[in-house]
Amino acid sequence: MKIREFLKEKQLSVGDNALFLLKELFDDYEPILHSLESKFGETAKMSKSKANVVDPEEAIEKYGADTVRLYILFAAPPEQDFEWTDEGIQGAHRFLNRFWNFTQKAIPLVKDIDYSREDFKNPDEETKKLRRKVHTYYSKYLKDMEQRYQFNTAIATIMELLNTLQDFRAETDTQMKALKEGLEIITLMLSPIAPHICEEVWHLLGKERLIAEESLPQVDEEAVKQEELEIPVQVNGKLRAKVSIPANANEEEVKNIVLSDERVKKYMENKNLKKFIYVKGRLVNLVVA
Repeated sequence: MKIREFLKEKQLSVGDNALFLLKELFDDYEPILHSLESKFGETAKMSKSKANVVDPEEAIEKYGADTVRLYILFAAPPEQDFEWTDEGIQGAHRFLNRFWNFTQKAIPLVKDIDYSREDFKNPDEETKKLRRKVHTYYSKYLKDMEQRYQFNTAIATIMELLNTLQDFRAETDTQMKALKEGLEIITLMLSPIAPHICEEVWHLLGKERLIAEESLPQVDEEAVKQEELEIPVQVNGKLRAKVSIPANANEEEVKNIVLSDERVKKYMENKNLKKFIYVKGRLVNLVVA
């Protein structure tokens, strides 16, 4: 029987057997332990008898309370167990550093800018795209936090929003206002999870009240609305094109748009359309022969 199979059958890990010995033999034992685990068995679940319990105070001292909170909430849904890994908590630490670095670059650009929803009544295309993403992510976050209690997916949404804000390049006054709105919203979203860093960011934004005293803004439903949708077009079940359609288009309008698309026409040459299948807002399938 191989070592890996034996450990699995006995519900043991390398950590059960080698941790005490390695601690005595080496000051820097963790790389050796990780190497053994990767070859012969997974990390053991926390247990005092296995001497692998993580001391929260040590983790907080090394990474900060916000990082520990973020990692615990992101690692798994609250009703599930999870295995503590150095890679996981280091990833949470990197994310908070990325959030901090982004805010330090963005705050000087937007701190003195004021905005209201009225400023976004007739936005340019780039502002419209950014606000659609910001408020779509924000809406999903609220459902995860307030209805589903799925903190890990809420945090994943915050991470996606940070990527969006980092990629945005504000050039006009309206775009700068949209960037500030996005920065404030992501800080409010992250604040229940990483309150210390968010309080500091909120203060740097020039806010007088504590972020804990602020109420969450309403989702801008107008911003979330899509004027156009991109849907896939299949011909006999195979993806052949993607077309843009008005969000409120009826089936006949969609059919006209699809059949006039040059990419679709190519796959219909010398063939007859037997059936036009439209799943509203999702896909089109053409059956031809």
